[in-house]
Amino acid sequence: MTRRILAAALATAALAAPAAQAGHHDDFVKEPTAVGSGGAAGTVDALATKAAIDTLERGGTAVDATVAAAGVLGVTEPFSAGIGGGGFMVIRTPQGRVTTIDGREKAPAAMRPDSFFENGAPLAFADARWSGLSAGVPGTVAQWELALERFGRFSLSKALRPGIEVARRGFTVDQTFFDQTTPNVDFFDDIPSTAAIYLDPDGTPRDVGSTLRNPDLARTYEYIARHGARAFYRGPLARAIAAAASDPPVADDANHTWRPGLMTERDLREYDAVWREPTRVGYKGLEVWGMGPPSSGGSTVGEALNILEGLPLSARNRTRSLHYFLEASRYAFADRGAYLADPEYFDVPLRCLLSDRFAAERRALITETAATSPVAAGACPTRGHVSTASEGPSTTHLTVADDRGFVVSYTFTVESTGGNGIVVPGWGLLLNNELTDFDFSSLTAPNRADGGKRPRSSMAPTIITQRGKPALAVGSPGGSMIITTVLQVLVERLELGKSLPQAIAAPRASQRNTATTIPEPGFAPEEPGLEARNHVFGTPQAEIGAVTGIEFLGHGRFLAAAEPIRRGGGSAAVVKKR
Repeated sequence: MTRRILAAALATAALAAPAAQAGHHDDFVKEPTAVGSGGAAGTVDALATKAAIDTLERGGTAVDATVAAAGVLGVTEPFSAGIGGGGFMVIRTPQGRVTTIDGREKAPAAMRPDSFFENGAPLAFADARWSGLSAGVPGTVAQWELALERFGRFSLSKALRPGIEVARRGFTVDQTFFDQTTPNVDFFDDIPSTAAIYLDPDGTPRDVGSTLRNPDLARTYEYIARHGARAFYRGPLARAIAAAASDPPVADDANHTWRPGLMTERDLREYDAVWREPTRVGYKGLEVWGMGPPSSGGSTVGEALNILEGLPLSARNRTRSLHYFLEASRYAFADRGAYLADPEYFDVPLRCLLSDRFAAERRALITETAATSPVAAGACPTRGHVSTASEGPSTTHLTVADDRGFVVSYTFTVESTGGNGIVVPGWGLLLNNELTDFDFSSLTAPNRADGGKRPRSSMAPTIITQRGKPALAVGSPGGSMIITTVLQVLVERLELGKSLPQAIAAPRASQRNTATTIPEPGFAPEEPGLEARNHVFGTPQAEIGAVTGIEFLGHGRFLAAAEPIRRGGGSAAVVKKR
């Protein structure tokens, strides 16, 4: 029955969705929804989506197109993602196998649990972030090359060409970019290499409508294109990255203290991106694939879906269904806090967390009224310590599929909006602040800081298959709200009668085992019955997440969808409209 409902909903979505212009034509139009064949892509940026579609039209795979689009996003979305950061990629192959690449940043070898402590106490978040100390060893370039070597038809050099062109020619600053720059001005102007790119000479953000060029980043891309990913991790570029982190290039008149970091050239030289097995749960005849540890995305989304599978969800009783969604999130987040960390450093009980037995135990705790958080974690073989680490709302997600059967769901980031604020002088790349994703105020938590460790993440790139064939792929930025965003989109799409574009556009709420649930303004905390069920809503957040997704309509047709409004609106396109 679920399969028949899903097929009918897919057909309805295809009829309802407007088509978008696509391809490498001059009339490429930014649209949030597209239906057609030949391949599809969705990103937050029209230039990145165009790069993906151009790559598909030129014979590239979805992996080639993903790297091409990601290279452009490193220029146009530098405060969210780029080669100074890392991410997670979930790939479905034409043979039906799903695999993942972990390109998460790593802590320098010299990092210790108390590295973020001064005078016996942990640093405040801002002091930890705006420093060289927060910069993890970037994994993005190694991840791109690894993906292309296995599943691409393009070389890294060829895949980087769109990014080189955009960096050299520039892009138009929009209101979203201006708004992202504004709160960071007081820190950006401490770092001359950062101010030179992202601030006007008078120290204000680049004006809306102006053209922003990054010739240093264009040269860096060209350097990597000529010499391969190895050039990022060895030689002059690696030397410059390590120097910028270990001795931040601060102006003489800086009004903040920028603490030195621990990254060395050896840390860069020893970095490797890692193939990992995906998480997998069955959900009403579907297979849901996600990212395993050190990401908590796949396990937490998977656990919540396992809990929800045994509860009565329906569009006919939306309030009760939303109540169950919030409660499943609450209990899954309790387990995330206790058990999720880098599996090389902590024995993550993944099999237990994703088991039907464990889901039944957690489901039995859900009543018709909201629980009071924090609720306790469930009992799995390894007992941890609840983490309080926070993640920034930045990051970006892109989804790409081709007509060969490749599907890619890819989330990558520099952590907080603007990373750690340090552009590597002469190279144009912004460093991450990923090491603040550790529970750096704890000396004992599973996700504490340690040398060589990858901090826990909430990134949740997701691919859903049905009888081995692709059905849906989605993902989102948003820090720890990524998990609830992806989960809500799946619930809206699979259970509450919405098409994929409608599920993406729907107002959101996020419950992460906290005293209050954070809604968007449109979620309407006064939704009939939710407050009567004891749900307590906190101050609304203007936007939660920025989803892109692709739905597979059968007969070689795709529905690509992105945000219609959030983050300035996203961009979805197909190779051939029909």
